[in-house]
Amino acid sequence: MRPALPRLRSARSAALLALALTAAGAGAVAAPRSAHASVTRIRLGSSSDVSRTSWNGPAFTFNGDGAVVPATAGKAIAAITGGSGSIDVTVLADSAATGSSQTPECDVFMGLSGVNSCTTDVVTSAADGNSSQVNTDVRNAEFVYFAGGNQCVYASWKGTSLQASVQSVVAKGGGSGGGSAGHHINSAVVYDACTASTDSPTALANPYDRSVTFTTGMFAWPNYADTVNDSHFVTRDRMGRTMAFVARAVKDGLTTSGKAWGVGVEQGGGSLFLDKNGLATLSGSDAYVVLGDHQPEQAVSGKPLTYSNFKIWHLTAGQTFDFKNRPTCGYYTRSVTNGTPDANLYSGTPTTDCGGGTGTGTGTGSSLTETEPNDSTGAANDITGLGYPATVTGSMKSGSDRDYYKLSLTSGQTATVTCTVPSAYDADLYFMNANGSTLTRSVNNGKGAGESLSWTATSSGTYYADLEAYSGSGSATYSCKVTKG
Repeated sequence: MRPALPRLRSARSAALLALALTAAGAGAVAAPRSAHASVTRIRLGSSSDVSRTSWNGPAFTFNGDGAVVPATAGKAIAAITGGSGSIDVTVLADSAATGSSQTPECDVFMGLSGVNSCTTDVVTSAADGNSSQVNTDVRNAEFVYFAGGNQCVYASWKGTSLQASVQSVVAKGGGSGGGSAGHHINSAVVYDACTASTDSPTALANPYDRSVTFTTGMFAWPNYADTVNDSHFVTRDRMGRTMAFVARAVKDGLTTSGKAWGVGVEQGGGSLFLDKNGLATLSGSDAYVVLGDHQPEQAVSGKPLTYSNFKIWHLTAGQTFDFKNRPTCGYYTRSVTNGTPDANLYSGTPTTDCGGGTGTGTGTGSSLTETEPNDSTGAANDITGLGYPATVTGSMKSGSDRDYYKLSLTSGQTATVTCTVPSAYDADLYFMNANGSTLTRSVNNGKGAGESLSWTATSSGTYYADLEAYSGSGSATYSCKVTKG
């Protein structure tokens, strides 16, 4: 049985407006209520939809709380438009806003480049998934954003016209996204919370508790199979319940591969941008990918969970996870025994054996996009926890830019750094010890000249790779492959 009243999303009320909405602010258009009495609608921006025959997505954004994150929303818009033109956005919500704005999500979208209009549709029931107005709004959009709130309401749209309408947006090269409840609904296996909301102690004590329920078959986004999303991840200590979700998905055959990947994103600006090639890049707060790749030792109704060696990838801002070619290293492991999880669930020393056991083979490794400022050893981007061979990317933003990356080597281990440099600038590569003293360098002349160096450590410790501008600058991206052997 579903709860009588949906849980509220931030700045939204369970009570819908009884009359047609009067939109606040310039450019807002208030639409009369449709024949489905529980649907309300506000459109901001242009009253006419964009007309275009093709789009360049799909693209997705998965947020740790309900708020739109401009950094990833902007990436999704750029990916869908291909950097040219604009899109229409539809926000789907299960309750009306109670804050100073009736359209908090659309307010953010309308402040971004490349948005023609943004329509908020508040849809509170399964029946309203067949509203002609809502389905028209969605099908005419190029990006659909599910607001925070109650994912059980969103899951109730399975089998309605609205499910197919959202799918059509992605199919035409648009995108989908959401935060909190809107993050949950975008995974292959949806924790729907239709009976009650669970927490980590409850789910670990009994993974078949009445509060642990799922919906499958809602959406199947490209490269994102066999996932179960979770939100507010660290703040609400949800690692344990995600472990229970993953174990249940494997035990009950809810995935297609016999494996399940939990994707937990922290609140306060945490957001994953997933591109059409399956590469997810994190903005803001932490994210975790939790893999269960075998049957649980114990997962039965009324008994605590036992599951050994969950593989956990911890992502920080700028780091990536390849959902198309899922990595086989770069994780740490944690187990649950009789409902009790190991200590230090949110941190660990990752494996770095990616292909052949040396970090020099053909394994996929992992990658990081530079985060400024990283112009000194003290501000270096930390790539210690990446899977190797690792890839770092960035740009020389000024003629004096220096990008430092921190890594660790054991005595006798050799690091090799090979950088592809764009034709916009000439950059030189340095390798330094923990004190910042140069150990070796590569200084090939000319814009676009690549750089490569190797160093064998004589003692275990911290080292730095530094790529710095010699002449020229620009936004064109360099790429450096880092291997260990």
